Amino acid sequence: MPTLIAGAVAVIVLYFLLQMFRAANPAVLARALKIVGGVVALAVAAFTGVKGELAVAIPLGIFGAGLLGWSPFGMPGFPNIGGMFGGGARRSPGQASRVRSQFLDMTLDHDSGELDGQIVAGPYAGHPLSEFDLSQLTAMVAGFDAESVALLESYLDRRFPAWRQDAQGNTAGGQRRAAPSGKMTDEEAYQILGLQPGAGRDEIGRAHRALMKKLHPDQGGSTYLAARVNEAKEVLLRRHR
Repeated sequence: MPTLIAGAVAVIVLYFLLQMFRAANPAVLARALKIVGGVVALAVAAFTGVKGELAVAIPLGIFGAGLLGWSPFGMPGFPNIGGMFGGGARRSPGQASRVRSQFLDMTLDHDSGELDGQIVAGPYAGHPLSEFDLSQLTAMVAGFDAESVALLESYLDRRFPAWRQDAQGNTAGGQRRAAPSGKMTDEEAYQILGLQPGAGRDEIGRAHRALMKKLHPDQGGSTYLAARVNEAKEVLLRRHR
């Protein structure tokens, strides 16, 4: 009977995972898979622990806790295992990266990976992007400079994953490249990586790796924002050469 129940649960989980793969934003999907994997690992660990198989239950429980971002060894004298699974033992909660263009001020939350922004110039100045629907946002493209268009497209990729396929014509659905806005300053680089001025090489490297996991094009992220993160890293590392 336990085998039949486990098989039924596996089939249901696989079905929902396939549905998620078909429709979900890759970044959201990755987080969901970590949560599901963590819950399943903890459930199996509890089951094997009750049966007395502690040699299997303990490491499996630690693995599941790591996927969920918990830190069973996150106390003095023990390493924080969350970092093994992208939890980032040294990452402070509430960190965010900012990228600003002529028309937009965008913020990426490091914990959730959520990208949001506010319009800072033009007729809609002061309004968050979340107030507008897809048709309203794409209509703004004509009045934006190239860098603001690239930021807006990055936001649309996150909020409306299929918008490029659904867009008609080439008004907003094309892959535009942002024109360079000039040399990136140290202040901008710190804001993009979500760091305080004076951060060391190790902090810069950790922030860069964490952001690239969320923004890399191969993971369904933004080519433009990934390029800006890489540029910010290079700008700050020059200070340590």
